[in-house]
Amino acid sequence: MEVNQTMLLSPKQRENILAILKDRFHKNKSHHLGIDWAKVQAKLENNNEKLWSINEMERTGGEPDIIEMDESTGEYIFYDCSAESPLGRRSFCYDREALDSRKENKPKNNAIDAATAMGVELLTEDQYRALQKLGSFDTKTSSWIKTPSEIRKLGGALFCDRRYGNIFVYHNGAESYYAARGFRGSIKV
Repeated sequence: MEVNQTMLLSPKQRENILAILKDRFHKNKSHHLGIDWAKVQAKLENNNEKLWSINEMERTGGEPDIIEMDESTGEYIFYDCSAESPLGRRSFCYDREALDSRKENKPKNNAIDAATAMGVELLTEDQYRALQKLGSFDTKTSSWIKTPSEIRKLGGALFCDRRYGNIFVYHNGAESYYAARGFRGSIKV
């Protein structure tokens, strides 16, 4: 991701997001057993672009937290861990093609472009299921997930939620959007 001035946090913003992440890290120790906060903080402090992206996750209601460490790269993986799909990212259709195809009642944005602008990726189905092992997420909302190209080529897109104690994967036309559907992102640092 190319850095521009709008992607830089002020010293106060950096301090604020690091304090939020540290507090969340300690409150949710079961999300990241064996991970040392001091090492995470050092990586975050040395990566302005990714810290900006995590701040965007927070700003839009995602409550980002570390879910795991990629042992092969040493990167920490953050997911949106808000109880419901992030409020600041709802009522979006799936992607730009879907947005452009709507002639009336267009949503304000689409999930893929919003995620790209934030510097994050939509969760895959496997990532969504891994998140759900940590708690009950999206019990009243739903979240778009990364959709396989063969489904998207046919006009569809996938989303998930948790109902009746189970995780469900559904399909919809990619141009659809709902007040209770947003998207969850992930980022490696």
